[in-house]
Amino acid sequence: MFKKILIANRGEIACRVIKTAKKMGIQTVAIYSDADKDALHVKMADEAVHIGPPPANQSYIVIDKVMDAIRQTGAEAVHPGYGFLSENKLFAEALEKEGVAFIGPPAGAIESMGDKITSKKLAQEAGVSTVPGYMGLIADADEAVKISNEVGYPVMLKASAGGGGKGMRIAWNDQEAREGFQSSKNEAASSFGDDRIFIEKFVTQPRHIEIQVLADKHGNTIYLNERECSIQRRNQKVVEEAPSPFLDEATRKAMGEQSCALVAAVDYCSAGTVEFIVDGEKNFYFLEMNTRLQVEHPVTELITGIDLVEQMIRVAYGEKLKIKQSDVGINGWAIENRLYAEDPYRNFLPSIGRLTRYRPPAEKAKKDYAVRNDTGVYEGGEISMYYDPMIAKLCTWAPTREDAIERMRVALDSFELEGIGHNLPFLAAVMDHERFISGNITTAFIEEEYPEGFEGVTLDSSSERKIAAACAAMYRVAEIRRARVSGRINNHKRKVGKDWVVTLQDASYAVTIKADDKGSTITFEDGEKMRVSSKWLPGQKLAKLKVNGEKLVLKVEPISAGYNVRSRGAEVKVRLRSPRNAELAALMPEKLPPDTSKMLLCPMPGLIVKVDVAEGDEVQEGQALCTVEAMKMENVLRAEKKGKVTKINAAAGDNLAVDDVIMEFE
Repeated sequence: MFKKILIANRGEIACRVIKTAKKMGIQTVAIYSDADKDALHVKMADEAVHIGPPPANQSYIVIDKVMDAIRQTGAEAVHPGYGFLSENKLFAEALEKEGVAFIGPPAGAIESMGDKITSKKLAQEAGVSTVPGYMGLIADADEAVKISNEVGYPVMLKASAGGGGKGMRIAWNDQEAREGFQSSKNEAASSFGDDRIFIEKFVTQPRHIEIQVLADKHGNTIYLNERECSIQRRNQKVVEEAPSPFLDEATRKAMGEQSCALVAAVDYCSAGTVEFIVDGEKNFYFLEMNTRLQVEHPVTELITGIDLVEQMIRVAYGEKLKIKQSDVGINGWAIENRLYAEDPYRNFLPSIGRLTRYRPPAEKAKKDYAVRNDTGVYEGGEISMYYDPMIAKLCTWAPTREDAIERMRVALDSFELEGIGHNLPFLAAVMDHERFISGNITTAFIEEEYPEGFEGVTLDSSSERKIAAACAAMYRVAEIRRARVSGRINNHKRKVGKDWVVTLQDASYAVTIKADDKGSTITFEDGEKMRVSSKWLPGQKLAKLKVNGEKLVLKVEPISAGYNVRSRGAEVKVRLRSPRNAELAALMPEKLPPDTSKMLLCPMPGLIVKVDVAEGDEVQEGQALCTVEAMKMENVLRAEKKGKVTKINAAAGDNLAVDDVIMEFE
């Protein structure tokens, strides 16, 4: 077996590979840019080599720099993770020339399958059903518009060397095809060093289901069931699960066998994924093959018990697969939620900064459930603007889908994260959504269910009362401590009041608290009683309680006369006042937010790529105003209404912070 491997990647996937390598007794080498000198993967590896400035095209995807790191450390093999150089045939060829093993497929398979245009042609030749489209090279935006009209809108513009949602756009008309073509080319060149674009028909109401394959160098190929990846935003997966709630055994078998046939046709070895669009009648169409480990591989590992990274290493070493197709089963259900540094309340725009608090739920592996968190960050670490905004992949496993979802709900509520914007509230909302719970999901789920963007979760009356009762009990404990410290309670001669008014959302509840050694009974003015018990103490930011015997987990942040609380996707301010103070608070005027309606504010920290208008221009609703790049993605900012530009405060090349004023209107 290899004695030392280098991981040509960063973040959570580098950490993930290091874990398996250590388990196998293999030494590891990390590479890092200036921005990653204190990164977790650097700390976890046995050795680390600096390879350049923060931008990936000056560090992580510069083949010569990675090869130098290999020579310096004497690594015998390289695991590329995903993204970066994982599907770059030139990198695989360079390793082969150097006599270093590539923990992935041969260069020929990368060239034929890693390229989306070539792979689709080969799939057609192999008899695999494919989506209609144009596989040739597209010269410019005019040709893209012409081809789009021939294929028929809507169309998908995709980077030939792409992956992870980068370099992908959906166009519904000529203008979007023209703009999407240029943005896709720019993102593809920046992320992959290859700006080729192809176009295919966008199938409406599709499900995105993929087959995990594994092949050795001796002609043995198996498939490890499927993953459902239909919850996507901007073509990037957000929630994945295995197995799919939609497939039946016959369709699973057909997709798996077809995937294995395609793998055999190109002499593929290592782990790989064949992606399909599946319609409502269970017809499936080949999309592409990813010649690498997938981001969502943990859910496959959780239902099969197979360590895919270990198998990749063993295949690269030349070992035969010891697993037969008959050995692959489906044990329970697994769900993965991708935790991103992005603000769901600002249309999921990227967020950067320091993680002032990072306390994921404890990882567990028990007979009836499991919690897994693949991550590449730590408390006090920084989320950089230079790389993908993923913070962690939170996974749960349980015997049934219903149980796996419930475990995920608790895990999300228990995840403590502060310092940056993040999508925890949105993920929690999805886990509680009726469509997700039923399994009736498509790749259009987010745009259909949140057409105006995510605006948070409104608690129903029952949940509202549970949180009101929980906060009342917690506030009583905190008030007792404050009273003792201040001297208001002296030898229990004076007591904290038992009558309180709890306000949250648009509701107000008058409650009475009666406490004993085992908890508190909260009585509402209409007579409803709730029993609350907890070991929570003031200062703790996570409260684990039981309300009427049911578990409730609250993320708690103290504010004046109450708490900011996060639970099940809802983020609410809970105020607790004495009856008299509540009367006075009701008389206070509401503070109005500042008027920014005549300004274009930068919605995220990022780089101004271009400004499309000039001072004095009349703009129409929906017109492109400027483009901001952040975390490898271009974001076109458009006019919300008709107006006239009076002042432009930023130019191409400027780095802006959140809410910096880009331009002003009349």
